[in-house]
Order: sequence, then C-alpha cells, then structure tokens
Amino acid sequence: MSQINEILDNIKLPQIMKVKQIFDDTKLDDVSKALNEKLIQKQIGKKIKDGMKIAITGGSRGISHYQDFVKTIVDYVKKCGATPFIVPAMGSHGGGTSEGQENMLKKLGITKDTVGCDIISCMDVVEVGRTSNDLPVYIDKNAANADGIILLNRIKLHTSFRGRYESGLIKMMAIGLAKRKGADMTHSLRYENMAQNLVEVGTIALQNLNIICGIASIENGYNEVADVFVLKEDEILEEEPKILEKSKRLMSRIYLDDIDVLVVNEIGKNISGTGVDTNIVGRFHTNAASGGPNTIKLGFLDISEKSGGNGNGMGLADFVSKKFYNKVDFDATYINAITSTEPNSVKLPLVLDNDKYVFKGCVKLCGVRNLDDLKLVVINNTKELDEIYMSKAALENVVDKNKVEVTSELFDIPFDKDGNLDLFKKRA
Repeated sequence: MSQINEILDNIKLPQIMKVKQIFDDTKLDDVSKALNEKLIQKQIGKKIKDGMKIAITGGSRGISHYQDFVKTIVDYVKKCGATPFIVPAMGSHGGGTSEGQENMLKKLGITKDTVGCDIISCMDVVEVGRTSNDLPVYIDKNAANADGIILLNRIKLHTSFRGRYESGLIKMMAIGLAKRKGADMTHSLRYENMAQNLVEVGTIALQNLNIICGIASIENGYNEVADVFVLKEDEILEEEPKILEKSKRLMSRIYLDDIDVLVVNEIGKNISGTGVDTNIVGRFHTNAASGGPNTIKLGFLDISEKSGGNGNGMGLADFVSKKFYNKVDFDATYINAITSTEPNSVKLPLVLDNDKYVFKGCVKLCGVRNLDDLKLVVINNTKELDEIYMSKAALENVVDKNKVEVTSELFDIPFDKDGNLDLFKKRA
C-alpha cells in the first residue's frame, strides 16, 4: 500500500490531552449482598422446590460484577435445595456453536469452577408458541426442559432500535435464550419492527415457560452496578420499561455534539452487541435508532480478545487497521449479521497498514483544513469513557464544561515503531 501511505504521510495530526469525564457515580457497595437481600425479600425461594433443576441465563456481555451475580444466584438456588446450571443465552454469538458460546462465557469469567455449577451448552431449541405473524418462538432445549428459569441481564439502551423494551430481560428470552435459530426468527422482520416483535416473542415465552424470576442490573457511567432488581414473573413486563428509563439517565457519553474525528482503540461483542455502543459514537447500522454526536469520520484500531474475532460493528467505521482486519473471524462475524438481518454492521471499511494511517485517513477526509480547528477524540472503547483524549478544539467545544477536567498537557499522539497506538494500558 505504498502509494496510499505516500498520500497519507504528509497529513499532520493535532496534539491531544487527557481529560476526565464526570458521570453519575451512583453504585452499590456490595452487589452480592444487595442481590441476596432482594431474592429473600421477594421470596423467590417459594418457587424453587427441593430437587428442581434451575437454568440460569448466561449472556455474552461483559456486565459489571458478572461473576458475582451468577455465583450469588447459584448459591441461592442451592440453598433452596435445587440444582442450578448455566445456559449460554446469546443468540448467534460465539460463532453460533455450543463450543463457541461456552468459550465466550469462559472469557467473561463464567466457568464451573468460578460459579460452582455446570454449564450446559447446546444450540438445540424447542418451539414454545407462535406469534400473530406465525413466527415460531424458540427456546434453548435445556432451559425449556428445566423445572424453572432465572433470567439474568443488564438493562440498557439498545444499539439498533428504540422501544419500551430494549436490551434487558425480554430481549434475553426473545433472542438470547432463543439461540441462533430463534434469534434469526425474532430478527426476521428487521429492526424496524423489532420493538413490537421482541415484546410479542418475549410475552409468549413468559406465558409458556416456568420463569422463576428476572434479575436485572443497571450501570452508571463508570460501568459500576448502580442498582439491581429482582422481578417476579408477573412483574417483568410492567417494570422493565421503568428500569430502562433509570438506566438511560445514568448513561455515559462523550460531551460533544459534533466530532470531526473519533478513533476507537478496540471494539468487541463483550463491549456491545454492535462492537461499539452506537449511541456513543453516533453511527447506526439501522434506520430504527438514532442519537449521539454528529461524527464525521470514525476509525477502529483493534478487536478485543474477548470478542473471539467477531468484528460486528466494523461497518460503522470509515477506516480500520490491518491489525484489526487480520483478527476478524468472518464466519462468526457474518453469522451474527445474517441472523440480525443487517449486513451494514459488517461491511468492510478501508483497511490501512497501521493505526497511524487510520488517524491520518480520518483527518484527511473529515473536511477540516485548519489543524487548530479539528475536533479529535480518542477513546479506548465505548464502555470506558471516564478517561479519554481530546484535541484542543474538541475541548473548546465541550457542551458541559463542568463535567470535563483536563488532566495532562497537550502532547503528540504516541505510536510504537510499527505505527500502532501506544496510549492505552490494559485495565485490571
């Protein structure tokens, strides 16, 4: 790509500074204690009889205190005299295979050793009903055949559609527990009809399965658990939309309405279903959702290890690095897109030799000629927005200056000898 590199070599990059963004820091000090107290308060144990086999859903998102949530539920079920087991509930993720889904849970710290019960993974489903459009409603075979199911998920704004129910417990039944076959059915009417289809599929599942309870968390802008909710089966439909509204008020964001260049260090399925939270980057792969900043040019540099090569979301970017491209598992990525009926999320952007050229490509095409006016933002991923990097012009255009603190001087964007960004250290 010597000719392309030659064109981009003369493009200059603005200096950046580290800034601290301030969000609502409401959080639970002891997640396990809070969850256990609510399980007891709601008398969930009355529905769990001695000797029952109870399925607990295991999603593919890297939710905060995931292991604590699962371990607390497992211990509670055992105290009730029942036998718990984990069912990977992640639709088509993990390459649409039982091994891939179990491996995704392992990468998120959910194993037999860490949570104290078996993980039973398969892609077989059973039909439990039909929608008004005659779509079959499928549920994981092992979950459907269990004596009861405990739903576990984080509730938050979805990246691809808007509705009363978005990412949460209803979606866990309609897509997660439905495995690849059921997720395909739920998505088959496209995202424009997802809000209605999701609730119909989820309601039918609620009516035909023994749901012990739904357990939901919401997170603050620092990815800490702000609250936990235990809902009885007959409370889920009424209460989930209220919890979603609480979640929206806690969401993190980039405090800019307009961004000339946004560079994201890593994307991945553990971060968001679309690799990045579309609400943060202001790019959407469907017509059923909108919002976020007006981002002119967007670059992605890497795929997280926990994503297992799933590059879903890469279609939102204008440029990616060759490092990114070389990590893409196209089978896993395309299965995800085909299941969700939206190929826009996996279309291949321009692939450049290294991270530095991704920056330069974005800068060249963003339409700003004066470097001093260029609003550049660099983030690690869309979950970690408390510490990010901005150019001087970006800082000057922050919409709420009381929520941003500068924590460094301006400096040149650092790259290693191979031209890869040397800015983010892995967090523990």
